[in-house]
Amino acid sequence: MLGRTIGAAALAALLAAPVAEAQAPARGGTLTYAVQGDTSTLDCHAASSFSNIHYLAPHYSLLAKFDPKDYPKIVPDVAESWTVSADGLTYTFRIRDGVKFHDGSTLTAKDVKATYERIWKPGPGVVSVRAALFEDLTSIEAPDARTVVFRIKAPNAGMLSQFASPWNCLYSAAKLEADPLFPTKTVMGTGPFVFVERVAGSHWIGKRFDDYFRPGLPYLDGFRAQAMAATAIVNALAGGQIQAEFRGFAPADAARLKTARGDQIGFAEGEWLAHFFFSFNAEKKPFDDIRVRRALTLAVDRWGGAGPMSRITFLKYVGGLMRPGSDMALRGDALNDLPGFSKDIKAAREEAKRLLKEAGVPNLSFKLTNRVTAPFIPLGLFLIDQWRQIGVTAEHQQLDTAQWLATRRSGNFEVLVDSQAEWNDDPSVQLNRYLSFDKSDANVSRYIDRKVDDLYDRQKLALDVKEREKLVVELQRHLIQQVYSAPGFWSARNVALDAKVQGWVNLPSHMLNQDLAEIWLKP
Repeated sequence: MLGRTIGAAALAALLAAPVAEAQAPARGGTLTYAVQGDTSTLDCHAASSFSNIHYLAPHYSLLAKFDPKDYPKIVPDVAESWTVSADGLTYTFRIRDGVKFHDGSTLTAKDVKATYERIWKPGPGVVSVRAALFEDLTSIEAPDARTVVFRIKAPNAGMLSQFASPWNCLYSAAKLEADPLFPTKTVMGTGPFVFVERVAGSHWIGKRFDDYFRPGLPYLDGFRAQAMAATAIVNALAGGQIQAEFRGFAPADAARLKTARGDQIGFAEGEWLAHFFFSFNAEKKPFDDIRVRRALTLAVDRWGGAGPMSRITFLKYVGGLMRPGSDMALRGDALNDLPGFSKDIKAAREEAKRLLKEAGVPNLSFKLTNRVTAPFIPLGLFLIDQWRQIGVTAEHQQLDTAQWLATRRSGNFEVLVDSQAEWNDDPSVQLNRYLSFDKSDANVSRYIDRKVDDLYDRQKLALDVKEREKLVVELQRHLIQQVYSAPGFWSARNVALDAKVQGWVNLPSHMLNQDLAEIWLKP
């Protein structure tokens, strides 16, 4: 897997290095960190961007979660344990005793049941962008205050990872019963920090929850999350005004920070489950024509562009719809013979021109909708230049995060610079967004394709790893050939932290490990 190897010389140096004496975590202090952009919603179940979860995660608990110290192991959070029936159709969770909501009420199995029913079957006005992940559920039962039973209609190879999604924030059943839209208006969970204040476009403040169920946590008195543009974040870290940004930096920005701060700043590097690509609105002409979509992906020189992009952004790897280097990624001829992945870019662009002429749009022009955060803008400029070389003109519409998310969700675009950053490598999680529009709210291209639905369902049922891999490869190839969304580049993650920030672990997903519970500040 990318980012998991180390050279012999480097390993020897690590083994020879003196081991620093472990320091006990210190209590107190306020962590100030930056988030690129404001949040577009207060509701975890409706959210899909880091600019939501980096504000919300400290306030909420989960049923189960990925272990930050041993990813991808799944460990209890509000659950203290669970069992799975021999036939794989029943998941029974035992809930911890004494978990408190921030209003003082006690969390019970009823709250877990109400939360997952809301995700599974959202009612009127409720948005649940991951409802399709739970379509296999047949019932959720709470036979007593500390037991929740989930029953599914068929074995699901990725079910436990779906229960551990960081987006499954647990809500109060009483609050949901009074107002199903309560989470869109009020931040109130059982997490390590109580919500204090939000000033839109400026900052978000939380304070320690003294009744948090994990003994001794959190260490911090509180946190302050600053909404900032990418350039402002680099300047603020360089000047010491903020202590962290948990998404990642391009190589040039990391080098600048190191020059400015020296030993006062550290870096946590690793692989990243972050894919940046472009999506078509398949309901709008001429993008309802596969020839047009295929022409625009053929024009993009991914192999030639990866090097330059990696020097100015954190975009680095060429791949399909599963992370390069992961077990079910496309590789070799299975990738290279797909539209947009040929290494003969001259021939690919000639074919692109032919397809546009055949489709009746030889001088195509359209609006490319983009998001004003890194690395969206550099990727957008790269794409516009690639398309220019086949005679296509794209107007660059640049929106702030909230506007981009709203436009993406509404379908009010022609072509969109898009992204996906999920919480693990499981194909059911990674490929769920590509289900037909009537099955998944995450489908921004708004198409109906029953072959996609069938292959997705079959891979989910395949408990044999080799059989599942075969189906996942076939599904990826079909999607890339249909070009509803076209792969761009996968990322490398490099997070900068003030040297005082301790206790945080860099994981492949920047959606994980964001509750701040174990972070502490070195005196």
